[in-house]
Amino acid sequence: MGRTLIQTIVNSEGLEVTAALEREGLSVIGADAGEVAGVGKLNIPITDRLESVCDDFDILIDFTVAAATVENMEACADFGRKMIIGTTGLSEKDKARLGDLASTIAVVHASNFSIGVNATFRLLEVAGQIFGDTVDVEIIESHHRHKIDAPSGTALTMGEIIADSLGRDLQEVAVYGREGITGERSREAIGFHSMRAGDIVGEHTVVFAGAGERLEITHRAQSRANFAEGAVRAAIWIAGQEKGLFDMRDVLGLRD
Repeated sequence: MGRTLIQTIVNSEGLEVTAALEREGLSVIGADAGEVAGVGKLNIPITDRLESVCDDFDILIDFTVAAATVENMEACADFGRKMIIGTTGLSEKDKARLGDLASTIAVVHASNFSIGVNATFRLLEVAGQIFGDTVDVEIIESHHRHKIDAPSGTALTMGEIIADSLGRDLQEVAVYGREGITGERSREAIGFHSMRAGDIVGEHTVVFAGAGERLEITHRAQSRANFAEGAVRAAIWIAGQEKGLFDMRDVLGLRD
């Protein structure tokens, strides 16, 4: 994802790569970020210490893991740097802390930066409002074998959107997989099912199943480039924001 972000930024107007960060211990530390990304020499050595480059950038685009993001958002708040966060798996405590830090810096945090996925979010909201309590809802997601959290952040966002449209609390009605004699499902339940295999970039299907018919809304990511393009769009948008916590609905103007 880091390589894809660099490639996308280099080919975008209004943005410039000025620093690159990787986790400690990797062989690419010290290497030129442009050469690693395949875009030619940028004279930007990859570092494992964010504090050493905080004076070199205005916006940090963070697609890492929860533990790293928590450290990065504290550093960005200390140095007054804006953030685009695509990391999933943040705890409720982490999200609350991010909300606190957003009182001083501008942050876009989204479970998925794909424009298509965010269009799907809106479709799910409308579908939930149309169907109401007349259907069963199941969410199926698939990702590559290296993804460490499940269900995906995107799947959870889908569940939250549908639950809100139906007047439900997702924490009360979510069911994560099934095994054994589970009994008849309740109408209020929203089911989640996760597959991890191969190099699947990301697939999400939401099933609205009623009596005699079934609607399936599916999004398939064929490349990580769409996530990077969305993150770049968010970075351009957040340049005009002083502080606050936002998501892609704000960036795309989808707030009602």
